[in-house]
Amino acid sequence: MRLSRIIMALTVGLAVVAVPTAAGAAQPQPTPSTGPTQPPPYTPQNPALTVNRPTIFIGETVVLTGVGFGPNETVDITVTVTPLAAPAGGQAPARRSDGSTVAMTPVAFQASAPLSFTAQTDAQGRFTRNYKPSVTGLLTFTAVGRESGRTASTELRVLPKKQPLPVTGDSLGTPMKLGGGLVGAGAIMLLLTMAWRRRQRFGGAAH
Repeated sequence: MRLSRIIMALTVGLAVVAVPTAAGAAQPQPTPSTGPTQPPPYTPQNPALTVNRPTIFIGETVVLTGVGFGPNETVDITVTVTPLAAPAGGQAPARRSDGSTVAMTPVAFQASAPLSFTAQTDAQGRFTRNYKPSVTGLLTFTAVGRESGRTASTELRVLPKKQPLPVTGDSLGTPMKLGGGLVGAGAIMLLLTMAWRRRQRFGGAAH
């Protein structure tokens, strides 16, 4: 009898101890909180500077893109201008009346002092900047990071605005010759038509 009571007491005690453990296990576990999305870590790379168009006409705008500079730093950009030594591409030479040609060299160098401006990089060391040249020539952009000391450069060719081709004696001579030929052919056709009608009229009267 005592043995059965002891066994029953042990059973009740084990049940009492197991209940809080099971209750604790059944409670939901807190989920880890998700904070704001962090930008990817900065990865250094070789600095580079590019333009979206290597050649433009004066008055147009290009986009400068820099990569590989320090994160969130100011970049100083200087512009040096070199005169164009050759005629601008796409411009036809002027033609003399004797058929010879003469190259038209535009006045390219319009500023002796280099231009300068700044750009601000993002967390990845990248920046973009619009630029509208006010001079013609070969422009060299040099970008230097103030904190990182990283530097890169690129070139841009700025051409004068397209000018209409000059009208010369030769260019007018061909249309005038063609027009004169058409007028002469029309006159001959008119005379032939009148002669044919006259012949038909008098031939009918004779019958």
